[in-house]
Amino acid sequence: MKAKLGMSPIAWWNDDLVELSDDVSLEECLRQSRSAGFTGMEKGRRFPDDPSVMLPILKAADVTLCGGWFSGTLVDEDLATNQARIAPTIELFKAVDAPCIVYGEVGRSIQGKRDIPLAQKPKLADDEMKAYARKVTQFGEWCAEQGMPLSYHHHMAAVVETEAELDAFMKNSGEGIPLLLDAGHLAFAGGNVLRAIDNHHARINHVHVKDVRMDVINRLDRSRQSFLDAVALGAFTVPGDGSLDFGAIVQKFADYGYEGWFVVEAEQDPKPNPPLRMAQVGYKELMRVMTAAGYTVETQGFPNR
Repeated sequence: MKAKLGMSPIAWWNDDLVELSDDVSLEECLRQSRSAGFTGMEKGRRFPDDPSVMLPILKAADVTLCGGWFSGTLVDEDLATNQARIAPTIELFKAVDAPCIVYGEVGRSIQGKRDIPLAQKPKLADDEMKAYARKVTQFGEWCAEQGMPLSYHHHMAAVVETEAELDAFMKNSGEGIPLLLDAGHLAFAGGNVLRAIDNHHARINHVHVKDVRMDVINRLDRSRQSFLDAVALGAFTVPGDGSLDFGAIVQKFADYGYEGWFVVEAEQDPKPNPPLRMAQVGYKELMRVMTAAGYTVETQGFPNR
């Protein structure tokens, strides 16, 4: 079985908490990640949107674009509005041969609002969840028809956060919307990561290997503290530096024959957690558990073409 290891630039630049950002260029971010061993990087705010500009940067760094976030609003807005907004990203990602676009629902979400506590996160009634899941499926099918698959990201402080909400979303959606399984977000939400893989492995097409510091999470006052407060306090980290057993998690993916990207997405304060050092820690741990699970990790970055 083959696997690819990538990173998210959120370890270097945090879009919601600018104080948790390392003031480095795109080129330096890519250099550090590649030097740690990672062959892919998800799109961040400092990436150019013109493929003729992006491709030479990726080639020089020997890195491929392994995905990137789209802020969807399908819980409130119509298909056409979201189709128009995602169309340029589809064309860009096709041009640079990215594997998928990560769909993150921001409609009603409080994930970017530091003044709203976790306890006030949005919830959908059963009929709302059914309608929403069908709508996202339609959107996923349309994106695939345009030549770029989506990967649905369950997320803290959003309408699909808990394991029960993920189960309901998956039950009422279809194969037209694949799943991004994020170990850290599910664990933060109190879910069972291994059970979620058991239940939904057939539709998982992208994986975020985000670790958590459960001592930080367990100390949160969810009636007062927000998702961004949790991030600032250090709720997330890289594999090998947190509480999750990635040996068991990666083995579970291997058991189901998952092949594809495992992406480290670990937003935290770069001052006590320098991104290069954390990238090295994450890569070392992932290589250890990948090897034990029988994966061959691909080492080629930018494709030879």
